[in-house]
Amino acid sequence: MSTVLITGATSGLGRYVAFELVRGGHVVLAHGRDRTRTEQLVTELNGQGRAEGFVADLARLAEVRELGARVAKAHPELDVLINNAGVGAGPRGSGRELGADGHELRLAVNYLAPVALTRALLPVLRANPPARIVNVGSVGQEPLDFDDPEFTRGYSGMPAYCRSKFALAAHTFTLAEELAGSGVAVNVLHPATYMDTAMVRESGIGPWNSVADGAPGVLALATRDLGSGGYFDGTRPARAHEGTYDGEVRRRLEAVTEQLLTV
Repeated sequence: MSTVLITGATSGLGRYVAFELVRGGHVVLAHGRDRTRTEQLVTELNGQGRAEGFVADLARLAEVRELGARVAKAHPELDVLINNAGVGAGPRGSGRELGADGHELRLAVNYLAPVALTRALLPVLRANPPARIVNVGSVGQEPLDFDDPEFTRGYSGMPAYCRSKFALAAHTFTLAEELAGSGVAVNVLHPATYMDTAMVRESGIGPWNSVADGAPGVLALATRDLGSGGYFDGTRPARAHEGTYDGEVRRRLEAVTEQLLTV
């Protein structure tokens, strides 16, 4: 059985997946932003298996890195990371928001946080092959504007969300190439469209699917050998936005990412 860190585990898809994993005999390290909700979740999870909670604000890169360090120290056996936490498009007409470090909020939580957390945990994951990284993305993908990665001009919530998920997919493919032969697989998926989550309801969209519909794809990538460097629509191999496969786009993204992670 695996030891699995899942971010954004206190609600929605993350909560559902956490219970499925713990019932399956896996040790679940449940991340949440709110301490009370995280502790309550862990109490519930421990009623069905083994779990431990970790609290961090993923809009703060220092807390993301501290989370990685705490998990690595407490659980050197960690072999699965599920980057699930995310910020949706927000209420219609809402303005641009910033995380604690001054980064555009959707870029910060949906992209920079998983990149920073993955980097912090890579030494542990490399030490426990076969290890797996599952990035929860979206079919909604829109190329990043490298001249304005923080989306300071003409901002809108849905495009901001789609840009962050484009970046996550493109980065996944780059990381998979870097990790080839290491025993660490990394994949990205669109779990299901407009699941019944707070993120979707906040945007004013009526849910099309339940979180139970989105869970099988995440669980498959977390627990089975499905290769590396793939994009999945649910449990089915699929194609991400064509731009995510472009070598020049990915090189520019990595350069911008390095700059943003040091600010």
